[in-house]
Amino acid sequence: MADDAYEPRLKSEYKARIRKALRDRFGYTNEMQIPKIDKIVINMGIGEAVADSKKVQSAMTDLAKIAGQKPVPTKARTSIAAFKLREGMTIGAKVTLRQDRMYEFLDRLITIALPRVKDFRGLKPTSFDGRGNYAMGLREHIVFPEINYDQIDQIWGMDIIITTTARTDDEARELLREFQFPFTA
Repeated sequence: MADDAYEPRLKSEYKARIRKALRDRFGYTNEMQIPKIDKIVINMGIGEAVADSKKVQSAMTDLAKIAGQKPVPTKARTSIAAFKLREGMTIGAKVTLRQDRMYEFLDRLITIALPRVKDFRGLKPTSFDGRGNYAMGLREHIVFPEINYDQIDQIWGMDIIITTTARTDDEARELLREFQFPFTA
């Protein structure tokens, strides 16, 4: 790889400013105690896949453009007759981002995608799971700049789960606040 010197903007900001701010705020004595973002999982449920299997391919292509890496199809675990769903049928796609791709996606999410969301008033600061992980949902995947609005056949929603190494929700909330997450007051 020729561009080894390149480092995502948020990664260098984490190393330079955010770690020091968290150390001062929580009084960590060891460098390894400072929380960091471990991974980001993007999940797209495709309920219409039951009727039309081409929808899965379309959604997976869009997810690959957004994430910058190939998504993994998710399959139904059980059959549900009322929904005409059979076990093993592909009903979604997901991507796990780590390292540089994770920081690149986070940067695009905060600076470009979230401001484009219609009637956006901020993210709920209570959507933590008790172990320092944050989950949020987007109703439209077209807020990402990689998606050309004229070339899509359907608008998909997605779940974005940000996994941190923080032990408590307060530590994780402060970490994400330092990354300029637009939480409501």
